[in-house]
Amino acid sequence: MSIQLTKGKTLSVFTLIMINVIAIDNLRSLTAGAVYGFSLVFFYLLAALLFFIPTILVTAELATGWPNTGGVYIWVREAFGPRWGFVTIWLQWIYNVVWYPTIFAFIAGILAYLIYPPLVDNKFFMLGVILSAFWCTTLINCLGLRVSSWVSVIGAITGTIIPMVFISVLSFIWIHTGNPSQIHFTVKDFLPNMGNLENIAFLTNILFGLMGMEMSAVHAGDVRNPQRDYPRALFISAFIILSTLIFSCLAITIVVPAQKLNLVSGLIDAFDIFFKAYHMAWFIPVIAVLIIVGSLSGATAWLLGPARGLLIATEDSNLPHFLSKRNKQDMPIGILLTQGVIVSFICIVFLIMPTVSSSYWVLSNLTAQLALLFYVLLFAAAIRLRYKHAQVARSFQIPGGKFGIWLVCGAGIFTCIGAIILGFLPPSHIAMGGIFKYEAILILGVIVCCLFPMFLYRAKTHTKVKQHVK
Repeated sequence: MSIQLTKGKTLSVFTLIMINVIAIDNLRSLTAGAVYGFSLVFFYLLAALLFFIPTILVTAELATGWPNTGGVYIWVREAFGPRWGFVTIWLQWIYNVVWYPTIFAFIAGILAYLIYPPLVDNKFFMLGVILSAFWCTTLINCLGLRVSSWVSVIGAITGTIIPMVFISVLSFIWIHTGNPSQIHFTVKDFLPNMGNLENIAFLTNILFGLMGMEMSAVHAGDVRNPQRDYPRALFISAFIILSTLIFSCLAITIVVPAQKLNLVSGLIDAFDIFFKAYHMAWFIPVIAVLIIVGSLSGATAWLLGPARGLLIATEDSNLPHFLSKRNKQDMPIGILLTQGVIVSFICIVFLIMPTVSSSYWVLSNLTAQLALLFYVLLFAAAIRLRYKHAQVARSFQIPGGKFGIWLVCGAGIFTCIGAIILGFLPPSHIAMGGIFKYEAILILGVIVCCLFPMFLYRAKTHTKVKQHVK
């Protein structure tokens, strides 16, 4: 299918689907799900029912009611006022800023496998690759939405969908030809053991792997017919995402024992086992390059989406003026460069934590905690808008009237709060350098990231009041 870009309205349904797929269907999240073995299917279905589907329904309703560029910021601002709109878009932006080092750590892990596998545990190698790849991706986003959307489409197909389908096919062949499996496909293994709450903490990361459907809403103003095309893109994307995630995770669990699963290099380890068994070792570098391409394109989509949302907040005078600066391609250059500096600082955690895997986990979990708080506000805004702006026409509306909106959003809020609590339990088989260090980084990170936008908004509002008095 060709992508036709027209002046003013640059995103087609196909492009929007690819942006959603590459933003959520990322290869990095596969190893977190694979930790559960066959019960990962149970957890993904549970997460889909209680979180993923509610997010899709809420996003479809709000994006067709307020189809303007700005997405979640506009929705929460309309529901609760500019202060909470700013706090919400800040949370969306900052949780992604915290997340960026993990996706680039995944890329660095794949690159290390190509060069010299033990480098995956070398903190300085990983840090160097993370920073280099991050700044290159930031530069790509500075070139404009047209270039960024094409990178997302190409990366989604070649670097995400193809590897995920490929590893799924390899696992089917593996089972069909009678090779041994590291998991058992039984009802007993499907139902998880809830006795170990520490390991259930990984559920937070599964939820995080399904976050982001609302991210493309910041581009709603760039879609030709948002009321018709945006819901279509959401539901098609959801089917692709769930199918590929579940089957790809299962493929990893079939050949990689849970106790040997590396959170950074688990995917390429699984490909390595498959290829060596099928006498295709020569193909490992090819698939590794495709994975790197897919991950970089996913990062490209995520670097731009929240930044554009935050830009709308700067235009409401909620942030310092330099953050509202755009370049000739109308990209938020001030925000992109600022988040680059913050990400570079956050990467210090790779030198503080005892291992690369522990750094990867603590940043992933901090990201998930902040993201879950963001979604609580999103679901609450959907309920509020159904009452406050009931007259606004929505081409898609959650069925069931007020009971339907409370049921859907209530399930989402309940799931988010439960996952936040579980997220403070460190997994038992990852060395964290002590429970105190882990909890300190997590709690301090959440507090700082939540309080800072409130102080910033208050300071900015106070300054505006003084200027008005003068």
